[in-house]
Amino acid sequence: MRHPTDRPIHTAPGLPGLSRRALLGAAGAAALLTALPARPAGATEGTTALPLLDPLPPGLPDRTLFAPEEQRYAPYLVTLAPMANDIEDADPATYGWFKGGWWRTPDEPYNARIQEHVYTLSWFYANSRPWNPYAGDPALLARLDAALQHYLRLQHDNGSWPEYRPTEYSRAATGFGLGYLSKTLQVLRTVGALPERQTEIRTAVHRAMVWFLDPGNTTVWQNPLRYANHYIAGLAGAALSLQLDPDAALQTRLAERITFIADRGQSPQGFFYEPRGMDVGYNFDVMLPDMAELYHLSGDPAMLSMARKFAPWLGYNLVWEPDGSGYFTDVAASARTSSLSYDGVMLEPDRTHLGSLFVPETPELAAFFTAREDRADARAAWAADPNPVPVLERGKTSPRVIAHVPYGDGSPTRAEKNDAISDLPYLRQDNFVELRRDAKQDFLFIRRPSLYLGTFFGTRATSLVRSGLTFLWHPDAGMVVYSLNNGDSWATELDGGRLDANSDLTAEYFTGAPTARPWTGGDLSPGEPFCIRYRTPDSAVTTDVTVARQSVRRVVTAGSAASELIPLVLHPTDQVTFTDGTEAAYGSATSAAADGLTVRRGDTTILIRWDAPRAASLTSGPTTFLRDATRRAHLLRIPHPGALHLTITFS
Repeated sequence: MRHPTDRPIHTAPGLPGLSRRALLGAAGAAALLTALPARPAGATEGTTALPLLDPLPPGLPDRTLFAPEEQRYAPYLVTLAPMANDIEDADPATYGWFKGGWWRTPDEPYNARIQEHVYTLSWFYANSRPWNPYAGDPALLARLDAALQHYLRLQHDNGSWPEYRPTEYSRAATGFGLGYLSKTLQVLRTVGALPERQTEIRTAVHRAMVWFLDPGNTTVWQNPLRYANHYIAGLAGAALSLQLDPDAALQTRLAERITFIADRGQSPQGFFYEPRGMDVGYNFDVMLPDMAELYHLSGDPAMLSMARKFAPWLGYNLVWEPDGSGYFTDVAASARTSSLSYDGVMLEPDRTHLGSLFVPETPELAAFFTAREDRADARAAWAADPNPVPVLERGKTSPRVIAHVPYGDGSPTRAEKNDAISDLPYLRQDNFVELRRDAKQDFLFIRRPSLYLGTFFGTRATSLVRSGLTFLWHPDAGMVVYSLNNGDSWATELDGGRLDANSDLTAEYFTGAPTARPWTGGDLSPGEPFCIRYRTPDSAVTTDVTVARQSVRRVVTAGSAASELIPLVLHPTDQVTFTDGTEAAYGSATSAAADGLTVRRGDTTILIRWDAPRAASLTSGPTTFLRDATRRAHLLRIPHPGALHLTITFS
């Protein structure tokens, strides 16, 4: 196999992605600059010890000067001065702290993760571009040096850094810190800046690796393993550091830990543990890109194997809209984040793009990344935009956005992407039952000719997860019912607001009819119903679900009065009518005494019917989906005395 570091990539001086030979050559040839001193001893609170960074003049930068692959630097260029000028230079106790809430919370001087923007400052200082007036700026270098001083002071004697409290030995802060400090050291070496600080960084990173890579360190290497993304970030940072400063013993330890994370950090079903469940956002936005970085740096085949196992999992959990606008995610089952959807064409900052490095060797992943032609069109449109580049809001910056630029990407062609989309399991087939079980968690996906249904049962990894039926999709109408993990879900609500979806629901599976014959695995004929019976731990709510060719039927039995909650996704052009004739307007609240609701979307009619007229309501929510924001969440509420028969039919 060709080593990934031999692949042609777009790089810029002093950034990750330079070969080790080129890096060391640049470092040896550069004239070393004199290190800046620590904060002046005579400075007192209320004085300014550091010069301010000049803001960009009005009208700059010129968008047309940016190379297409470097456009994502532009928002950070216009934000650089206000962010750098917030670095503390008056209080001796916190001198060098990146205050102001630009990156990570809590916004406290002990949070080492805030200091990760040292990489951002170092990049703009070291890289000459026609649009970068800060290259070689002494004020920028002085503020970078101050920020590095604070960062390094925060390191504990054992090599770790804190995040949420001063005495914490944080796996995340140390793992991500390994990456950003190694990248910063690499940048400083390419231009020979801050030689004394370079020595301190090298020492700090080495201590951090000794702590992080120690298999006996139970603060890091927990059993069972949780928060897989922390580990991959630290291993990628260690891989870069060991390219800069080889250490045979730590290199061996790194290889061992990569094998460990491959064995323990990924479910047999394909997702990465966050903490012991799946999370679409962390898996796709953070874990996969960092795996790609580690694969690029190390060439370890374990990363490729993990990516190949992950691709089929995404294939069930990202659900393509038939108009090509993008994907809905199976967010109800996500344990940490609420990444609701991904656009078919991702605009910058696209935090997922580095994962596309796996596409050439894992073509199934091509379905989920922006096509090369679409990326080029989006970049051309950005360059032609006459509007000023806006300053980023506080809290909306991230050093990883620019740290991934030099690795390039493996974006598929439009034809490759379309081929991969057509091969998604629910588009390739119109009839299957797929149960993916991990320990005490069941992720069940059911495809019938007129629908695709997602479900989750078992032990929720966190309280954010919603159990039960998680989404219902139609091949022409797209997403129809969609549960959120931090909002409305398809659930039974008891008096007092208790939801069965907030429980660890126990499920049984049958074929033919509810409880008729236990399902023994495998697909069914299109005409054979698939049935689920699930209940709350105290049996306060029992639900029987029957999935047929073009319908889903729910029979709910509760011990008291309850309400059926159905989170619908509606389009502005949908025609929505209750069976008593009351029309429900998109984006509004409507009530009716009816026994059903009809949604007409294009050529598809969606019939929602229940067993008797009830005082139902349909209410618009604030949540919209995908970039055009036309799809909007609405909640259908149907009160009942404790028993309900409901069917959703597509025609």
